[in-house]
Amino acid sequence: MTGAGPQPSRFVKARPAPFGADPTGARLDRILKSPNYADGAFVNPIGARQAPSKEMLKSLPANLRKEVRVTRKPARPVPVHPTTLADIASPPASGLRLTWMGHSTVLAEIGGRRVLFDPVWGQRCSPFPFVGPRRVHPAPVPLGSLTGLDVVVISHDHYDHLDMPTIVELVRSDVVFAVPLGVGAHLEHWGVPAARLRELDWNESTEIAGLRLTATPARHFCGRGLRGRQQTLWASWAVTDGTHRLFHSGDTGYFPGFADIGAEHGPFDATMIQIGAYSEFWPDIHMTPAEGMRAHTDLSGGTPRGVMLPIHWGTFNLAQHAWADPAEGTVAAARATGSKIATPRVGAPFEPADPQPDDWWWREVAVVPAGGWPAHPERPAGAEHPADDYEPARPE
Repeated sequence: MTGAGPQPSRFVKARPAPFGADPTGARLDRILKSPNYADGAFVNPIGARQAPSKEMLKSLPANLRKEVRVTRKPARPVPVHPTTLADIASPPASGLRLTWMGHSTVLAEIGGRRVLFDPVWGQRCSPFPFVGPRRVHPAPVPLGSLTGLDVVVISHDHYDHLDMPTIVELVRSDVVFAVPLGVGAHLEHWGVPAARLRELDWNESTEIAGLRLTATPARHFCGRGLRGRQQTLWASWAVTDGTHRLFHSGDTGYFPGFADIGAEHGPFDATMIQIGAYSEFWPDIHMTPAEGMRAHTDLSGGTPRGVMLPIHWGTFNLAQHAWADPAEGTVAAARATGSKIATPRVGAPFEPADPQPDDWWWREVAVVPAGGWPAHPERPAGAEHPADDYEPARPE
């Protein structure tokens, strides 16, 4: 572990505001003392290649063909639930309700409190409004209409999870922000008072509004500027009100630590798991649907329980797979493992305690694959437990 650590750039004041700020002072001191920081950077729980492989460059001509590119966006407008605000006006009967707002943004109503995970209301996940991946569907509700928020949880500082315009609007409320170590530098730079920040290292917890939030390990990376310095931590999150338990994966590659998180903080009533923007060219930092389902099973102690909500798909085009592939793959993985999943339309609230319908709504708007949509098999008898030889698949 380094003793001095990296120093913030002398040009920090000249950087565009969306780039955020470097950690300094007491925040930097905490980072340097973190057990997850070594040789000038935060490190993953197990090794992870962050940069795309050289084979990606060789594949570009084939992946830029029009017939391939056209599958990466929906062919028709994505259906957005029209009555979200009316539906969440009354408290959930079970005490727990989730509303997927698109990508990794989820509103969780738990124990009478409201937690907003990775809020992104911007039109592009980019530091600039004129370039970068653009939304393929609108946000289901105006951000200002989400009243009564108690906590905003951020998983890491990438633009599709930490959106400066969204944070600036949220500053106008009195919401508290729970973030991984180092990310608070960005939020303070954008006007969030230090008193409204709870900044955690892995396996640290905080109490907010009667909820216990714990930053748990993830296998990913960070960075908003051009230099790629790993000076802010990335995390998954466990949240409980003492009765209900939730897990949000943030962005992560598969790793054995999910079992430890489940043993320590589970069992979970619902998990929100990243299953999109995967690629064989960056296999260590994003999960495939099959890997995401394995993570859900690990978090459940080896036997699927609770509901898995697939996230990190459907809103931004961030990888080379077809737009509908993450959803299709999640349904197939759930059938193979006997897991319970929720596939709500954007903005449609659901309670994990309720039966979850088979709503394959994406097929209504996606480009139909060659040969048509596969008929997913019904759950076979005795499939309540995953097969002993179940292994995560890699995309072909």
